[in-house]
Amino acid sequence: MAKSSRRARVKFLSLAALAGIVSAAVFLAVAELVALLVAREGSPILAIGSFIIDIVPQPFKEFAIATFGEYDKIALLAGLGLGVLVAAVVTGIAQFLRPPLGVIALLIAGALSVAAIVTRAGATPLAALPPIAGTLAGCILLTFLVSRLRRWAALPATEVSGEATDATGQATDQASRDSAAAGGSTRVDRRMFIRVTSIAGASAVLVGIGARVLNTTTSSIAGVRRALKLPAPRSSVAVPEGAELDIEGISPLFTPNSDFYRVDTALTVPSINPETWRLVVDGMVDQRVELTFDDLVGMGLDEYSITLTCVSNEVGGKLLGNAKWLGVPVREVLKMAGVQSGADMVLSRSVDGFTASTPLTSLTDDATDAILAVAMNGEPLPLEHGFPVRMVVPGLYGYVSATKWLTELKVTTFDADEAYWTPRGYSAEAPIKFSSRLDTPRTGTAVAAGPTPVAGVAWAQTVGIERVEVSIDDGEWRPATLSTPVNDDTWVQWFVDWDATPGSHFITVRAVNKNGDLQIQERAPIAPDGSSGWQRTLVQVT
Repeated sequence: MAKSSRRARVKFLSLAALAGIVSAAVFLAVAELVALLVAREGSPILAIGSFIIDIVPQPFKEFAIATFGEYDKIALLAGLGLGVLVAAVVTGIAQFLRPPLGVIALLIAGALSVAAIVTRAGATPLAALPPIAGTLAGCILLTFLVSRLRRWAALPATEVSGEATDATGQATDQASRDSAAAGGSTRVDRRMFIRVTSIAGASAVLVGIGARVLNTTTSSIAGVRRALKLPAPRSSVAVPEGAELDIEGISPLFTPNSDFYRVDTALTVPSINPETWRLVVDGMVDQRVELTFDDLVGMGLDEYSITLTCVSNEVGGKLLGNAKWLGVPVREVLKMAGVQSGADMVLSRSVDGFTASTPLTSLTDDATDAILAVAMNGEPLPLEHGFPVRMVVPGLYGYVSATKWLTELKVTTFDADEAYWTPRGYSAEAPIKFSSRLDTPRTGTAVAAGPTPVAGVAWAQTVGIERVEVSIDDGEWRPATLSTPVNDDTWVQWFVDWDATPGSHFITVRAVNKNGDLQIQERAPIAPDGSSGWQRTLVQVT
């Protein structure tokens, strides 16, 4: 094939790829528009993303959290978008070279989107309409654009062995050439392709982004949350003098809501109006109970200081935080239903389908402040932290206790039911391994020689921290000074005065709880039931 023919072939394949991209964009834009009108949960890209979150193997989940932290969902959406782009390019080229392969690919994508959407928790009967409408629009546009492109490409590009060939590399028939030469239809097809592609592409961007933004803002209950007035608590957390140390770089006693870690399976934050929220308590109970938000709040609110820890927190990691929570004890709600003998677990369910398996004793023990929280650090729960109601259970990792956007408590047994993360390689029961963390000085930040505080936090929820010890360059263990504990469910701050000398130094920290147990030294990965090990940090002193 001559050089000019190869250039023409590359040109038309590139235009076919563009047709595929624009058709995919129209697919998504129409789906988003229909979702806005009839079924907000019907977004294909979000449904596929949520499906990926559900099926991703445990090692990839660990990698995503360790690499991207709370931005893991943004990374997923970016990767998904790149995947859609590549698939759209392949679809357009396939339709150009071997029609109707591209249309078949779009139909398969639409079918997968429908399956991902209708199998999500809370999907409505109309949830399948957005991807169906988007698929039809995308297929019609792809067929139209590529048919015009193929007719444009039918103009002979070169001669191969005396035979005229077009930009697809196939021989053109004389009738096509004669028609193109006589009527100028090729120029019409070229103008039509360019015009429709430009209009469709621009419209898809405007409609798709606009519909997604409107879907988010109009379904947002941010305004409802801001206007929500909660009754004053019957009791408040007493913060003793000396509970917070004035040391630069140390974690504050109470983590601001904006800085509190977020790890969950929700690709987009659920929007739940407190007026329509319901909590169902069923399973192995004497009577089924259904509570409204007003019912729950009307039981009386108390304030609690509880530190939460994610099972994905590595040694020295940041996936933990402390807050003042306002809520109602879970045991009071369970009493209303009457727990039957033989039950040993409560399966809590989120509105997005996530489930957690919490030992029944952790929820019914009078000495444990397991609560249904409605406020965090003096304000209604932030949307991303479970508004309007979530569970907070001290002493257990979040994946077996801290269900956000709570909608159901099923009293059951570990033998009968399995929670979201259990079949994905995590333990069904997961008490927190108490630990300690060095906040300052940090690795990578040079420290000036001279008096330097070594400081951080330590936690042993439900038991409490007895002492923290620090070793410099593997020397003797030095006892740290602790802040005054708020309670045994709240982390404590600690510090050691250190006369830093120039050079490289290793700082190691460990804790002892009030039962006299020494923090586990042996390193363990986060799966299946949380990491362990003493934090050992390299510090440079100048």
